[in-house]
Amino acid sequence: MEAEAAAQPGKATERPAPLSAQWWPAGQGHEIYVESVGRADGTPAVYLHGGPGGGCQPDHRRLFSAERFHAVLFDQRGAGRSRPKASRDANTLALLIADIELIRERFGFERWMVVGGSWGATLALAYAQAYPQRVNGLVLRATFLGSRDELDAAFLGALPRFYPGLNEDFLSLLSTEERKLPLAAYWRRILDPDPAIHGPAARAWHDTERILSEHVPGRSRLDLGSLSGARPLPSTPFMEAHYFSNDCFLRPNQLLDGAARLAGIPGIIVQGRYDLLCPPSSSDALAARWPEAEVRVVEGAGHSLYDPGVRDAVSQAIADLQIRTSKSES
Repeated sequence: MEAEAAAQPGKATERPAPLSAQWWPAGQGHEIYVESVGRADGTPAVYLHGGPGGGCQPDHRRLFSAERFHAVLFDQRGAGRSRPKASRDANTLALLIADIELIRERFGFERWMVVGGSWGATLALAYAQAYPQRVNGLVLRATFLGSRDELDAAFLGALPRFYPGLNEDFLSLLSTEERKLPLAAYWRRILDPDPAIHGPAARAWHDTERILSEHVPGRSRLDLGSLSGARPLPSTPFMEAHYFSNDCFLRPNQLLDGAARLAGIPGIIVQGRYDLLCPPSSSDALAARWPEAEVRVVEGAGHSLYDPGVRDAVSQAIADLQIRTSKSES
């Protein structure tokens, strides 16, 4: 549940080069792009990007200390550099979980730290509940439990409440009948094969989500004239529409009800105080069922990893949890 966002400028020289980078066959015709950074004998970790459909960025490598970690970053099926590009065939939560486990086995890690934000947090929780014996710690940012209630709260609650003009723009693409169930209508339009239908809807969804993700966005309205233009189509709306229209392939309340399977796994949840997409209530609800979790609130921040203080808080949480898990396993 995260619009595509570029890393902050001026950091290129600080991005560590990968130890390895390759495409691995994952089954069902998919090849996933996998890279690792750090040192071969470092603490194993895996980073799960947002979206769904976002892909990893070079800046994400910097979340992990190159001296302390052997971190794996990969683009999920249909995302980023994975192939076939943007493919939604054979693309479900269960298959993403299987891909993560395949990567762990191929690297030979017995257990590892799992890090993810927004949709990456959803996937991290689902993987940890499926394979708790393989996870020695979880760092989550902006907890998204994959529920329709959360999506309704963001796009039908927060959007008109905080950005009434943006909400007017968002709804303007829909017919009167479609506005009765606007999210389902958007997902149908985005998944429509006709570019004249999916193009404007995908751009409007992406731009609206991007505005909601930032505590101080650069603009607060859609550029309606550009929605049918020639600018490149963003990739995340198509994968998000696929997953969201299928309830993220989760049972109702699956991740909360399965929190007991996280018993004994330490965790740190980084949460922006003013996150309109994944508000603090979701992180608190999870922590209430997962006693080993610590919630760290970043004041003056919203959803984006690049809101002030969020990125540093995630990096610090990763470092802190590495020290904690190393002591417990020594």
